[in-house]
Amino acid sequence: MTINWKLQAFILSASLWIAAPAAFGGGAEVYAKNCASCHGKDGKGETVMGKKAKVKDYTDAKVQASFTDAEALKMILEGKEKMKAYKDKVTEAEAKELVAYIRTFKK
Repeated sequence: MTINWKLQAFILSASLWIAAPAAFGGGAEVYAKNCASCHGKDGKGETVMGKKAKVKDYTDAKVQASFTDAEALKMILEGKEKMKAYKDKVTEAEAKELVAYIRTFKK
């Protein structure tokens, strides 16, 4: 018996969707919980809060090149301008996973 191609495609996409957060450690989960409301699920910052705070588009290679991983880690933990500090909400290890996840937005 063969499985039709639509069912195969559904199973594959569901598997990838479930596995995606694990592929980036806790970074994807931490991002969804703490960052997406301003920076958007896709990292473009096209949310009400993101537009208000004038957050940067993390899909833009120039934006990604404008800060180092160490600078991003510091921003996450200590905050910067309108962004609050997350040192009491995430561990340093989670923040590092978050930086790695944010880097995946670059196109």
